[in-house]
Amino acid sequence: QLQLVESGGASVQSGGSLRLSCVASGYPYRDFCMGWIRQVPGKEREGLAAIDSDGRTRYSDSVKGRFTVSQDKTNNTLYLQMDSLKPEDTAMYYCAIDSYSRCGVVVGPRSGFSFWGQGTQVTVSS
Repeated sequence: QLQLVESGGASVQSGGSLRLSCVASGYPYRDFCMGWIRQVPGKEREGLAAIDSDGRTRYSDSVKGRFTVSQDKTNNTLYLQMDSLKPEDTAMYYCAIDSYSRCGVVVGPRSGFSFWGQGTQVTVSS
């Protein structure tokens, strides 16, 4: 059974940093695309960052240069390092996974990831 379990969400002040983690299990394919999406109540999901099983990364314009996605394949763990956080980054953050071939289309507005976890809340205060 596919499972994605996020952790690391917290409340921080503007300009601060956080690192989110996601432990994945049960994905049946060797090749994949994993990443992070976020959602604010009443708004569409936004695909923020993606990394494929070859290590190639993609970012949305809203987080490029501030957020870094990485993976530790030995521990089946995905990370999102978030720096220079802003109040508008406040949202529920979800770890997500999809097939390798979709990695070019899952980042951006109306994220196209097919499966995501339960989420972890990030709150940035000014």
